[in-house]
Parts: sequence; structure tokens; C-alpha cells
Amino acid sequence: MSTKISDTNPCNSAPWPLEPRRRIVLAPELAGSIERYAAIAAAGDAVVAEGLPFDKRRKSVHRMAIADTRGRLELTVPIAKPDSSRSARWADIALSDHGNWWAVHFTALESAYGRTPFFEFYADRFAPLYADFPGGSAVGFDARIEAVICDILDIKAPRRDASLNERPTALKPCQLPYWQVRADKLGFIPGLSILDLIFNLGPDAQLFLYGCARSGILSY
Repeated sequence: MSTKISDTNPCNSAPWPLEPRRRIVLAPELAGSIERYAAIAAAGDAVVAEGLPFDKRRKSVHRMAIADTRGRLELTVPIAKPDSSRSARWADIALSDHGNWWAVHFTALESAYGRTPFFEFYADRFAPLYADFPGGSAVGFDARIEAVICDILDIKAPRRDASLNERPTALKPCQLPYWQVRADKLGFIPGLSILDLIFNLGPDAQLFLYGCARSGILSY
């Protein structure tokens, strides 16, 4: 069975890119926001600045937000402390193997999304990334997950530049709601990882991104 959205239902393909001459710069993120992927799809050129200075306040590099049975849940990947936080770049920050987090995180995804309509179709794409400690850098792990996400959504993955230290493009939050499996109990929960959209909407996720892109998430 295909696990690429346009192959599952070709009618759900959106006319990307919306802005073929637009270049955007993104910070590295772990299975980042919906507006991130709407922007990646909309722009003619997207690049991830892995050379940004290490800043422990930029939690989205190694943290994603999902929705479980009780509401919003943040999954944080532990990272190794750099030798010098003043000179370190995000490209230099290694993952830590503390707490078998890879097994904990995939179990959390199964618990949170096992009853969504499309988890069973896409789970096998992510399972190998969590089968064992992935090693390497935080941005490297981000890149591997991002490649799977972009392939599922059938959008071009962004370029990545370990030397680029450029201010990321400002993105406006996508305010459009979408169907979530526990909305009747928890209400709509905004600001979650793109994984929430994929597991809940499946083939309709790409058209939802198109709606977000058309709503004006890219600032000028």
C-alpha cells in the first residue's frame, strides 16, 4: 500500500509551489509545526539553517507537541551539553541516549494516535527511526524525520546547510482548525506537530496545508 498522499488519492494533490520565486530560511525543528510544512510546500526554495548558534531556549529543535488522551503532550529528545555554549552551533549538538527516549517516544505516538484513521498507514514509515538510539546530531535526527514527513506529504524537502547562520523567515500561525480524533472530549488543540495533522487527516493533509499557505502564513 502506498504511503505517499498523492499516490493514495491523486485528487488531493495541491498546486505547489504557490510562490516559486520565494526563498525561506527555517530553523531546524523536530517534526515541526503545520505552518512550517505549509511554508516549505509554498516556497520555491526552502533551506534549514543548521548553523544557527546553539540556544537552549530554542526547544523546538528537539521537542515536538502531540495530543494524547489527556491533551497536549510534549516529547523532548535529550541532547548532550556542548563543550562551549558560546561558540556551539545547532549542527554540533549531539543526541543523548538518556532514558531510552526513542522507545518512550514511539510508545507515546502509538498511544496518542493508535485510534486515528491514518496512524496504521504511516506508522511503519516512522518506526525505523525509533527502533534504537539513532546517534549523531539533533539536527541530523530532525532531518531524517523531516525527509519522511515531506515524502508522505509529497512535497519537496528543504535543503539543509550546516554553515548557514541566517535569521529564520517569520511564519504566522495557521489559524485553521481541522478534525482531531478526541475533539469531542478535549476540544480542538492548536499548535501541534505536523504528525497530528498527518495521522488525523491522512490524504487530506496536503490540501489543508494548501489552505494554510493561502491564508497568509508567510510574512513579508
